[in-house]
Amino acid sequence: MKKGFTLIELLVVVAIVGLVASVVLASLSSARKRSRDARRIDDIKQIRTALELYFSVNSSYPTALSALVPEQIPVIPADPLGNTGALCRTAAGYCYAYSPLANPTYYHIGAQLEETTNPAFNSDKDCSSAGTGCPAGVAYINGFDGTDPIYDIIP
Repeated sequence: MKKGFTLIELLVVVAIVGLVASVVLASLSSARKRSRDARRIDDIKQIRTALELYFSVNSSYPTALSALVPEQIPVIPADPLGNTGALCRTAAGYCYAYSPLANPTYYHIGAQLEETTNPAFNSDKDCSSAGTGCPAGVAYINGFDGTDPIYDIIP
């Protein structure tokens, strides 16, 4: 008598392995999104620190983030997916935007996060370009609409 596996047994094993692989890949995808979002939030905080350092020296905020390089920050952080864009919520997806005002004592920076249930949304500012939720009703530019999934901060 010959020993071995039948075709049915092999197909069942392949199906089980495929199922386990798909579950593992699905959970890894979610972990990757959370990791990229954590980096975006940390980058926003790094930009905020650089802006405050600039303010302490110049008594006003710069009109562009490029003015922070290289004294306050070595390089302006880039999105983990490599997306660029001047506005948040553009087709480019994720961005870092800086919105200077006529009064350079305020700024508005943010990034679009992938996970809409991120707990960071509980502590962000949610300013809109129309001035809703902003200090003294000041309107910002660059497409902030005051809703999630944009994580945004002001001074």
